[in-house]
Amino acid sequence: MDDVIRKKAIKDLIPFIEISKALTSTLNPREVLEIIMKEISELFKPKNWSLLLIDEEKKELYFEIAIGPDSDKLKRIRLKIGEGIAGWVAKHGEPVITNNPYNDHRFTQEVDKTIKFKTQSIIAVPLKSKGKILGVIELINELDENKFTKDDLILLQTFTDFAAIAIENARSVEKIKELTIKDDVTKLYNARFLHEALDKEVSRARRHARKLSIIFIDIDHFKNVNDTYGHLVGSKVLSEFGNLIKDSLRNIDIPTRYGGDEYVIILPETDKKGALRVAHRLRNKLKQHVFMEEEGYHIKITASFGISSYPDDALEKLDLLRLADNAMYRVKETTRDGIQTA
Repeated sequence: MDDVIRKKAIKDLIPFIEISKALTSTLNPREVLEIIMKEISELFKPKNWSLLLIDEEKKELYFEIAIGPDSDKLKRIRLKIGEGIAGWVAKHGEPVITNNPYNDHRFTQEVDKTIKFKTQSIIAVPLKSKGKILGVIELINELDENKFTKDDLILLQTFTDFAAIAIENARSVEKIKELTIKDDVTKLYNARFLHEALDKEVSRARRHARKLSIIFIDIDHFKNVNDTYGHLVGSKVLSEFGNLIKDSLRNIDIPTRYGGDEYVIILPETDKKGALRVAHRLRNKLKQHVFMEEEGYHIKITASFGISSYPDDALEKLDLLRLADNAMYRVKETTRDGIQTA
């Protein structure tokens, strides 16, 4: 009898040994998430499930993975920590299993209303590593319409223990990499990364006969900000301007801090007209924006913009940078708060 029990226990462990091997086979965050998707699909075979991660800065949960009907709509939804069952799990670090969510005070119907879905049962488990909650894995509505059981909960908890460790390890490696390519003040890419990225984008544009543009930006009279408010406030203005830039771009665009109060934006697959539209949009946002308003300041700044494009203006990286820089300086030496092209 003992041998039978031992053999069954070993058999039950085999899937988790394989999962452990898979999750520790890579330190690439995207590959880790793909493995999690594959293993959950094979282990639980759910119709609908989600992996929500915590945005530390905004204190919100976002749908990193969403499988099921209208999953694209879920990707646009965010939950406050504590909101809904997933939010409650993220806040308290405890699992939840409910087969009657509409009678559960922790459940919010807003997500169901948004995607026109009927949640009948939920099993939600925190992704926890070293005492820190990273997110939540949530299974919705059993595949065969049966109710979730405590065995399902134990199985999912065991899986999430492996998944959380893998995600945390991959994130740690990613953070180390980011330290070498990100600017400390603005969290944009730094000048070192700019040169590497521009080399790649010029090569790609040449190989596929595509357009490429860059925008060189210099904040006007930034020394006045430092002299008036101090360097600490000046650094926060630089950071806020970096966020303004990021919010004005596509996912494929590459914003960088070139140094001091200078920024360079790489715009793949963008001609000069497209780059001009981006520059005008950013300039208009800048004119309307009040910096450090929440801190009680009322700081307004303008900037000078220079644009160059591949292959119209230059064929090499350094020439593109030089021409955009020259165009920007023509603005600095005349009107400031304007845009010039190479």
